[in-house]
Amino acid sequence: MQTKDVIHDLLIIKQILGISDSLLAKELGISRSTLNRWVTGESTASQSKVQSLYTYAYKRNVSINLIKSQLYQDDYSKKESKVIFHGSKYGIEGPIDLTKTNVKNDFGRGFYCDEKYSQAAMFVSSNSTPYVYILSFNQKNLKGVKFDVDTKWLIAIAYYRGRLEEYKNSDIIKQIVADVSSADYLIAPIADNKMFSIIDNFIDGDITDEACKHALSASDLGYQYVLLSQKAINSCKILSTCYLCDEEREKYHNSRIESMKEGNDKVKASRIQYRNIGKYIDELLKGGE
Repeated sequence: MQTKDVIHDLLIIKQILGISDSLLAKELGISRSTLNRWVTGESTASQSKVQSLYTYAYKRNVSINLIKSQLYQDDYSKKESKVIFHGSKYGIEGPIDLTKTNVKNDFGRGFYCDEKYSQAAMFVSSNSTPYVYILSFNQKNLKGVKFDVDTKWLIAIAYYRGRLEEYKNSDIIKQIVADVSSADYLIAPIADNKMFSIIDNFIDGDITDEACKHALSASDLGYQYVLLSQKAINSCKILSTCYLCDEEREKYHNSRIESMKEGNDKVKASRIQYRNIGKYIDELLKGGE
């Protein structure tokens, strides 16, 4: 984690808790002089001490990462750039490289970000050392495409996850590929594990598009930003890094598990309520081949 972010957060934690350098150093198991060297940049905190700092704050109801994210969002609310969040399981080293991103993501290769801190934190909560990056993104002079919770989005997710190869020549999929290929960035509903459990039922032909959409729309999906071009990457700037202590990580991990169960329950309810309403995946695609 970047030293400047740890120092910045340390000062905020001290201010909120009204704690002295001496007491904070004692709580962290270090000397006051070591704490001072952190603040001045003369030395860097070890991973275990960074964990101790964020754990100390979190156990005292100081959600420093959430506070930071809200402050940045307030600061940028009237600017051209928008604040977005990227969850990383291993951290970002050097410039963002699109060629190293996963081709099997929602829309293929891209730098995936969320509009809320909590969404990004939930995504990386299963990793032992997760990071969430706060970024600014300027959309000026960029071409964007937006998806909503509709049949087109469901088919796009299914196609880019490699599940609809047999229908690649259908008119619907060809149009989706053309739209995505020409865009610098996308804005689309988040398809996390909870969503995948619902969408997979649609892809497998177990539920119709209407049943799937209703199951999804009942959830607070939120939107993700997918940066697809180098031009879009160049319009993105890392503002700060958030480190999740074990307690915060566990909180978001439990939320993710609960969300997945909730998604499965909604699929079961949708099968009953929207039985035979709408179209199944093969009905939607084979007519346009």
